[in-house]
Amino acid sequence: MNTDRFAGAAAGDAAFRSGRRPSRRTVLKAAGATALAASAASALAAPAYAAEEETEDTARDFIVIGAGFAGVTAARELRARGKKVTILEARSRVGGRTWTDTFGGQLVEVGGTWVEPTQPNISRELKRYNLALEEDEPLDRMFLPTPNGPKAFTPEAGGAAMGALFDKFFEGSRQYFERPFQPLYRADLLQKLDRMSLRDRLNELKLSPADEMLINGQTAIYSGGASTDGALTMLAQWWSLAGWTNQGWSDTQRYRMKTGTVGMLTAMINESKPTVVFNAPVASVAESGGRVHVTTRAGKTYSAKGVVVAVPVNVWHTIKFTPGLPAAHTAAASQGIAVKNSVKIWIHARNGQGRVYGQAAEGGSPIPMFIPYKKTAEGQLYVGFSVDPKLDATNVAQVKDAVRKLGVDLDIIGVRAQNWGAEEFSRGGWAFRKPGQLTSLYPDVLNQLTSRITFASGDIAEGWTGFLDGAIESGMRAAQLANGEM
Repeated sequence: MNTDRFAGAAAGDAAFRSGRRPSRRTVLKAAGATALAASAASALAAPAYAAEEETEDTARDFIVIGAGFAGVTAARELRARGKKVTILEARSRVGGRTWTDTFGGQLVEVGGTWVEPTQPNISRELKRYNLALEEDEPLDRMFLPTPNGPKAFTPEAGGAAMGALFDKFFEGSRQYFERPFQPLYRADLLQKLDRMSLRDRLNELKLSPADEMLINGQTAIYSGGASTDGALTMLAQWWSLAGWTNQGWSDTQRYRMKTGTVGMLTAMINESKPTVVFNAPVASVAESGGRVHVTTRAGKTYSAKGVVVAVPVNVWHTIKFTPGLPAAHTAAASQGIAVKNSVKIWIHARNGQGRVYGQAAEGGSPIPMFIPYKKTAEGQLYVGFSVDPKLDATNVAQVKDAVRKLGVDLDIIGVRAQNWGAEEFSRGGWAFRKPGQLTSLYPDVLNQLTSRITFASGDIAEGWTGFLDGAIESGMRAAQLANGEM
C-alpha cells in the first residue's frame, strides 16, 4: 500500500482522535481554496470512462456496484493497487445520492451539498485535485419558532439561543464520544445511551416549551420526521465530530465545492479510469467456483475475484445474495439507515426577504428547515427539506404555504424537488441511525468481509455517517478489506 496516499487522512484523523479540531484556515489554504472554479459546462462534463469491452470477465479483479462517492473511491483505490475494476451503476450518471445539476441558472446539488474542510477525507481529496470551495454568504435573519409563532432573530441571537440549548442536549458527549472517529471507543458508556431516542433525551432535560421548540425541529427533521425515530448517539456523534460547538455544527452547512460534487467524482474517475457500465441495476450477487458472479436485471452476468457493494443500506434487500447476507447485514437492510421519506426542494423566488433561515418546531410545517443558497438574475435560490409524505413538493402553492408557516413569505418563480425516498436506487436520503443500531450492528457491518463480498456506503461510515466524508472513508476501507489489507 502507498502510505503517502493516506498521510493526509491520517493526520486529520489523528487530530480528531486527540480531541483537537484542525484549523479551518490552514485546511482551506492547503485545499486550494483559491483555485479557479470550473464553469458550469465544464463541471458537468462527462469523465473519460473506459469502455466496457476493455475488461474481460477472466481478467477482471473486482466489480464495484454503485458509482456514488463510496463506490468511485473504492474503485480508484483498487485501481491504484493495480487491479482491473468494473463499476456497475444503475443510473445513467455518477454520484448516487449526490447529483450536480442546474436550476435558476446556477449549479445546484440535487442531493448531498455541503462539505466541512476540516473533515479529513474531504480535506485530502480537495488537496489532491486542487478543488476550490465556495462559502455561503452570511444570513440576514433567522426565523425560529416560539409559542406565539415564528419570530425573526439576528443570526447572532438565534445562534446563541440554539447553541446554549444544544450544549445542554449534548452534555457528556465529550466523554462518550471521546474519539468521535472511533464511535465505539467508549462502548462501556454507550450501551444504555445508544438505546435512547432524541425524544428520550428531550424528555429527560425537561426544557420549557419555548426552549424545546428552538431545537426539536432539528431533532425531528434529521431523524425522519419524529424525534422518537432517531438515535441520540447519531446526532451526538455529528456534534462531537464538529468540535462539540454549535459554530462547528453550523459550519457543516457553510461550504460547497465550486465545481459541484461532480467535479470531485470526475477527477477521481479520470485519474483511475475504471470501466463504468451505466443503466445496469443489479439483481443478484452469487459466489461460486472461487469467483463472484453479478447479474443485472437485464440478465447480463459479470464475474470477478471480488465485489464491493457500494449502494445504500436501504437498497441491500433488493439484491439477491447467494449465500445470504450475514445476520448484522440482514438486520441493517431490514431496519434501514437512511431516512425513507426524505425530500430535497429547490425554490427559486424573487428576493423579498434576503438571506433568511427558517426552522419550524416539530410538526410545525411540512418543510421544517429552509436555507438560503445563491442569488440569481431574478432573485434567490433557497433549499428546503421535508419528510412529510403528504407534501406535494412540486406544487408551488403547497411549498409556499409550508414556507409561510416558518414566517417567510416568498414570491416563488419555480420549484424543483427530488424525493430520495421514492427513488428506487436510493430508497432514502441522508443517513440517520435508529436507537440501538450503533452498538448492535456497526461492529459487524463496518469491517466484516463476507468471503469475497465487501460493503461500502456513507450509511456505515465510522466517522461522518451520512456525509460525503463518510462515503469516501467507507470506500477507502472497503478497498483495503477487499484487497486483504485489514
